[in-house]
Amino acid sequence: MPERAEAESGSGPTPLSALSTVAGSLLTIASTFIGLTAVTFVIGRVMPVDPVLAIVGDRASQDVYDRVFLELGLDRPLYEQYWRYLMQLFRGDFGTSIMTAQPVLQDLIRFFPATLELATLATLVGVLAGVPLGVVAAVRQGRLTDHLVRIFGLFGYSVPIFWLGMVALLIFYGALGWLPGPGRIEVYYDGIVAPVTGFIVIDAAYAGEWEIVRNALSHLVLPVAILSTYALAYIARMTRSFMLDQLRQEYMLTARVKGLSERAVIWRHAFRNVLVQLITIIGLTYASLLEGSVLTETIFAWPGIGQYITHSLFNSDMNAVLGGTIVVGISFVGINMLSDLLYKMVDPRARA
Repeated sequence: MPERAEAESGSGPTPLSALSTVAGSLLTIASTFIGLTAVTFVIGRVMPVDPVLAIVGDRASQDVYDRVFLELGLDRPLYEQYWRYLMQLFRGDFGTSIMTAQPVLQDLIRFFPATLELATLATLVGVLAGVPLGVVAAVRQGRLTDHLVRIFGLFGYSVPIFWLGMVALLIFYGALGWLPGPGRIEVYYDGIVAPVTGFIVIDAAYAGEWEIVRNALSHLVLPVAILSTYALAYIARMTRSFMLDQLRQEYMLTARVKGLSERAVIWRHAFRNVLVQLITIIGLTYASLLEGSVLTETIFAWPGIGQYITHSLFNSDMNAVLGGTIVVGISFVGINMLSDLLYKMVDPRARA
């Protein structure tokens, strides 16, 4: 009996339980998507913006206004309008943008890689610098290094992004001239590189345009530095907090008594136990940079989805606003799912 119980407890998940987990994940994704689209759609409809006037203009005749009003289905109940919009989304139809006169989906495919490039690089800088700084601050608690990391964390987490971006432009572009100004690349390089991946650095390198690669990298420095300041500060602060909690545990004393080096105690034992928590923090940071880069993109004239949504909102282009919001929301859900997957890969207890 003990052997049988042990064998049963050590057995892996059954196909039925695995299927149930997959079904639960799909149900969560579907409900999140429907909730996101419903809230976004309702907000777009109750806003004091007339989508018909945005299309025909305020000088159009009443007949033209009425015809467009009926074509958009605005005479129908709100739930029926939402159902029609939802069916369009399932067909991959996000509508047509008033601002660009192109399908919103094409606009999103063109603008989203710029935001993804910016947020990804900022997150990488935040992880590569923030995690070691947080560990060092925890190990040297109360010393100068710890105080400096805490001050920087408070600064990076509290200072408004738009103010920091304007100051950086004023100093490094306006006063010193060390770095280029707003934009993704210089204007005279536009149209030279064919978009393949949407990432200007990768596409330019693929085309062998190394001058454009250098120019694009120089334009990335300031916006990435501004965004990564927030990411670095938050990740360093949370890493320090997690490490301090682990360093106070009894198993740390046991590891030192066994004769392990201090480096092994910190990185192989303490850091390994905070890795699961860090995955969640990094995922949330990445998602927040994707959805919160609107101000940075506006200040640096970065042609990303944040600037696209902002300009669409100012032009009463609700199809573009709804489409951009949905894409950002889907990205947020996808990053959270990826974090859960990595969580289970790192922690065997989660797989059980």
